[in-house]
Amino acid sequence: MNALSESGRATLDAAHIDPAVRDLRPDYRVLLIVAENVHGGFGVDGLVAQAQEHAQALVADAPVEELPHIAAWREAFRGFGAKPQRTRNSLEALTRRAPEGLPRINSLTDAYNAISVLHQVPIGGENLDAYTGPPNLIRATGDEPFDTVAGGETVIEHPKPGEVVWRDDAGVTCRIWNWRQCTRTQLGPDTRNALFILDALSAMSDDALAAAGEHLTAVLRAGSPGVATDMRLLQ
Repeated sequence: MNALSESGRATLDAAHIDPAVRDLRPDYRVLLIVAENVHGGFGVDGLVAQAQEHAQALVADAPVEELPHIAAWREAFRGFGAKPQRTRNSLEALTRRAPEGLPRINSLTDAYNAISVLHQVPIGGENLDAYTGPPNLIRATGDEPFDTVAGGETVIEHPKPGEVVWRDDAGVTCRIWNWRQCTRTQLGPDTRNALFILDALSAMSDDALAAAGEHLTAVLRAGSPGVATDMRLLQ
């Protein structure tokens, strides 16, 4: 297995969870995965179909909002004032869409979305080359810039004070924990170095979280034979 570069390793080593977030949800853990030398364009049709079938089976047995990890994330969102019926965690949004067909964006994004549904864990994918400094999970002051698109135009928004956000040194990379990603760090077909963020609460065991991470890295290795990957669990 290929080793990460020094900068890739430094990204994992320097990642940080602010104590204020730990106080909010002591059960929170995150599995961070850095993948270098990835190549888009690999096939994910089978993986996506498997995820869609899995979601159909899940929602046949229970309402989406009552699925254990989704319910836990709804509770976590309420804990800092977010309204989960309006700002759905990424896992819930995908699980609701999956029976009718997951969105198809690019192979990297489609792969992690499918694994998110299959393993019932929120996953974010980031273009590491667009990062400035390491990823940090904080409770926002409200002054941090967040670049997004509204009405077809690029705009700068700001999180609400106390909102849980991922950020780097340049600004917010994902609002409301795992709700909406900024445009600056989105994965694209030309992404070569990526960061994946797998968020877990107590409804998901450490073993299940590790299995999701291993599945994702296996898909990346199969699709990009020269890829270098490593991971770090923060808890």
